[in-house]
Amino acid sequence: MAKRPQAKHKIDRRLGVNLWGRAKSPYNKREYGPGQHGQNRKKPTDYAIQLLAKQKLRGYYANIGEGQFYRLYEEARRRKGDSGHNLVELLERRIDTVMYRMKFVPTMFAARQFVNHGHVKVNGKRVTIPSLQLKDGDVIEVKEKSLQLALVVLAVDAPDREVPGYLEVNHKEGTGKFVRGPKFEEVPYPVRMEPNLIIEFYSR
Repeated sequence: MAKRPQAKHKIDRRLGVNLWGRAKSPYNKREYGPGQHGQNRKKPTDYAIQLLAKQKLRGYYANIGEGQFYRLYEEARRRKGDSGHNLVELLERRIDTVMYRMKFVPTMFAARQFVNHGHVKVNGKRVTIPSLQLKDGDVIEVKEKSLQLALVVLAVDAPDREVPGYLEVNHKEGTGKFVRGPKFEEVPYPVRMEPNLIIEFYSR
């Protein structure tokens, strides 16, 4: 399993971006990588640019494991259409991603833990697998007791994010619906993502 504390506190500076658009990101104060060589940046190679694109997308989704990420890439390639956009859609269909997008939790990392701990139902059935792929029309429900958690209350009231149009949500009742898979341009990334470079990286 990935080291979550390391990912939470250092990933922004390591990748050189405020990945989640957080006001308290350490990158806002020090716009260079960690360590004694963090400020010595050479012109990146094509490989380095592609690798960074992969690390950014992986990191954004709570530092998803490499094996799991690669399997999503393979599935994206098998599908019709733009493979990079397919990859993003598959990531957005994950139940932990949807919990974050619906604003029931404050971070992607919290979303994974929230699902793991059994706070969520999909179509009336309790789920504990964060990577579960949702289908168009799936109904999501947060357990009534879980709606009282401080984590949930603060996330719902936070003004810094909006629920995207490919989802429906009723925060008062703790319910939502996965309407459809999003188009790439609809996904509210705070930073520029380049999934086409990830396809190039794996196709080398």
